[in-house]
Amino acid sequence: MEQYLKVKVHAGEKHNKLIEKSADTYEIWVKAPAEQGRANDAVRALLAVHLGTAENKLSLIKGATSPSKIFLKR
Repeated sequence: MEQYLKVKVHAGEKHNKLIEKSADTYEIWVKAPAEQGRANDAVRALLAVHLGTAENKLSLIKGATSPSKIFLKR
């Protein structure tokens, strides 16, 4: 089943942290900087661990250069 996940990202932070605001809304802090897709990769990895799924099942479909992102979970 496909599911859209709304994510608010804070890149370049001191610690990695994930807060689930609702079933499909998250706020995530990552150490990785917001350059060359590093923060996006870190967010995908944290989300995958939290959801208990493989990283390749999560696709970034909107917000590659924005703090507000939408991932598609397959």
